[in-house]
Amino acid sequence: MTAIKHTLHRDVFLPNDEQLVAFVHVTKVGRKKKNSFLCAVLSTDITPVQPRVYQVKKADKGESYKKKLSWLLRELRTVDGKSTNKETAEFDLHFEKIFKWSASSVAEKESFLSTLWKLSQRYLIQKADFVNVPRHLLQEVSRPTERVTQAADDIEVLQEDYQALSSKEESDLDQLMSECQAAISNAEVFSENLSKQLSVLDGANIHSIMGSEDQVLNLMRLLDDGINQAESIEGKLESYDNILQNVKEQMEVMKDKDTLIKVRNTNHQKLLEELDNVVTQLDLDTRHLKALQDGELSTPNGIYECTAAALALHKCVNINIHPALTKMAAVEEQQKKFTKFAAGFAKRLAHHLNNLFIHQGNEMGETLSRQAAEYKLTPHHTHRPHHTRHRDLTPYADLMAWLKAADSKTFTDLSKVYTESLSKLYKKEVLDFIEFSKQRLTTIPDRVKLGAQAASMLSGSSTSLQRFEASRKRSGSMQSVDSATVSFHGSDADIASRHFFDQVLDKLLSELEPFCLAEQDFCVRFFHLIGDPMKDEKEQVNEEEVETGDIWMPRKEIPVIERQINEEVRKMMGELFTNLEEELEGFIFYADKLDGFYSMYMLVRMSQHVNNAQDAGSFLSVTFASCLVKIKRNFDKFVQNQIAAIEDYKVQKKSRCGIIGFVHNFGEFANQAESIFKGSDRHTHLDKSYSALVKVVYQQIDRVSTEHGKTPREVVMLENFHHMFSVLSQLKIPCLDGDRKEAKQVYQDNLSVYTTNLLGRPLEKIQVFFEGVESKIASGVKPEEVGYQLAFSKQELRKVIKEYSGKEVKKGLDHVYKKVEKHLCEEENLLQVVWFSMQEEFIKQIKHYEDLINKCYPDSGISLSFSVTDVLQFFSEIAQAH
Repeated sequence: MTAIKHTLHRDVFLPNDEQLVAFVHVTKVGRKKKNSFLCAVLSTDITPVQPRVYQVKKADKGESYKKKLSWLLRELRTVDGKSTNKETAEFDLHFEKIFKWSASSVAEKESFLSTLWKLSQRYLIQKADFVNVPRHLLQEVSRPTERVTQAADDIEVLQEDYQALSSKEESDLDQLMSECQAAISNAEVFSENLSKQLSVLDGANIHSIMGSEDQVLNLMRLLDDGINQAESIEGKLESYDNILQNVKEQMEVMKDKDTLIKVRNTNHQKLLEELDNVVTQLDLDTRHLKALQDGELSTPNGIYECTAAALALHKCVNINIHPALTKMAAVEEQQKKFTKFAAGFAKRLAHHLNNLFIHQGNEMGETLSRQAAEYKLTPHHTHRPHHTRHRDLTPYADLMAWLKAADSKTFTDLSKVYTESLSKLYKKEVLDFIEFSKQRLTTIPDRVKLGAQAASMLSGSSTSLQRFEASRKRSGSMQSVDSATVSFHGSDADIASRHFFDQVLDKLLSELEPFCLAEQDFCVRFFHLIGDPMKDEKEQVNEEEVETGDIWMPRKEIPVIERQINEEVRKMMGELFTNLEEELEGFIFYADKLDGFYSMYMLVRMSQHVNNAQDAGSFLSVTFASCLVKIKRNFDKFVQNQIAAIEDYKVQKKSRCGIIGFVHNFGEFANQAESIFKGSDRHTHLDKSYSALVKVVYQQIDRVSTEHGKTPREVVMLENFHHMFSVLSQLKIPCLDGDRKEAKQVYQDNLSVYTTNLLGRPLEKIQVFFEGVESKIASGVKPEEVGYQLAFSKQELRKVIKEYSGKEVKKGLDHVYKKVEKHLCEEENLLQVVWFSMQEEFIKQIKHYEDLINKCYPDSGISLSFSVTDVLQFFSEIAQAH
């Protein structure tokens, strides 16, 4: 235990000028594995000396110790020894909370508790209570009056410790051991030498003492005198100590009182500051009270004064103070007073604004009706009165913000009055505007008619405006009765009408957008539909900047960028414009009924307005988006009607087929659609329609080619697929690139089949002869030995060739040319293409025959009666003749 005590004192406390007095090895009750030491320590570097209690534990790594917890002994409230009769190692120390310990032995526990008792009695004024501690451990400790006589005993008890060698003692010991060489190797010799030296020194001391007896007697007398003087000084010191002890106790009491006085003064200062803050915040200027009670709400200066008063009242009602202060009687009384003022002013403000809303609604209705009757103004010329109304109501915006925060029910009722008084007016304006746009579509303006007539005359078209008007009454379709029927999809009058519709639609949407957004922006600012109206309030009224005079200048507004429109805004706008979506849908249905092509114009225009909207969640954007969905459905229905018309096409069997009507119309449809959708982000919808239309066009071409009896199937296929290939190549639509390649392949395949079938076997006997030659070669006969076969001799070959002179060949080719001319239509201009294909096929056959003659009948001098040059001349002469 002594070694542990020495280690703790040296490593833990000595570096901090602390003296270890006692320690006990403990564990917390219930935790047997976590060991530590409780140490009683005196801090010698502080005056007066302060006793402390430390909990010391071993470090996580290594054998060193560290302090874990520390308490001043004066913080100790109670020491509980658990029992006075029964021996137990457990005890409790009550500091700020109770710590329960179990010592390694009862003796260590009792020694530690006894030391705590002595330190408490010696150094503390307010001592801890020792309960359930045996009486023999609580010994009396000397008071200051007995300190001289018993100090040595107490220090010995409290500071019993292991004393290490001083540096001088260590040096002397080293010198002594160096004088004796056997000090380390032979301890007995070293001990014997030390004993001899000690005997010699003792004898010398005795002789010296005996020789100085007189000096010893004098020394004894001096010692007696010193003792007497010391006792006299000690008596004086005891009296001084008593005096100082009393002074110490009084100074400690004074110190505690001074601390309490400082705390009290600080609390008083804070209380005064808080009360001053409360009084300042709850103080409402008398001119504000007067404005709330009697302020004028119809003049600019009166509105300004009422606004300043309302904002000041709002600050008083919503002061930021401690919740406990709100329970003060004075604060409650003042708050009731402010609540009464707020209720009275809210009622007066609501009454004024209610009358103002109703009056403005009635006055605007009469003004607009009078202007429409006198000047024949269209609805989109009526925006100015709304701007005037917004300007007149804007000064009340801050008061509406105050009203929304102070009385939400009254604010809601006012909002309803506003929407009810203006919804009828807006309903009539929207209805008139939509009806006006419908009327513009019903009758084509003269300038559009004249433009269509001029275009028809320049293009040589026989289409009249009467036929155009008749065609507009039916939905646009790609179906034609036959190829000679004029298609109204691409007529000049029809295109002019559609461009005019696009202008009317753009005008309609462009007029509605600022019309609705102006009202929406006003409602957001006036009714404070976004955010907390008072929390995000614009700059408060600065009373020092109020301009004198009769004119009040409104405060500069902070612009709101990229507002996020919430559901409350859309709800209010829906109550104001109750029929906007319904009327727009009616206009869409009406336009779609006039011409199915209008759905494409509406799809593009409406998409532009939806995408260009600044607020994607605004009422108008949502309304346009809803209409856009219906327009998309109409467009899909229009495409389905086109598909149905193509599928219902009836084959005309009395004349040659030529380019089928729906094939011809597809090109016009695609060109118009591309011009409409140019630069639009809705082109993907058109691409899907293209794919569906091209697919059904290909299917129906195949059907018509099979059902048509007048024109060969291959001719119908090659002409119409060639036309589709030309159209798709001209359009250069990426999504139809695969269909373009398919059209080219089908056209080429049918051209090859038609050429082969129509050309047939113009040199039939020669063809039969050489087929036999090829069969012999295939059976294994060498080419040069074929001429020795009786059926394929040179004489037989000359006989066959003699039957086909150049004149007969030209006659047969002329007959073929007439057939081709009869089958093909002039519109597609494929006659020369087919004739050239036949020329290549015929020359190919002739070259094949010449190769067989050279191969099987070498050096025979046999050749056809005409050459390739003759054939080329035959084809050229026949083409020029026709």
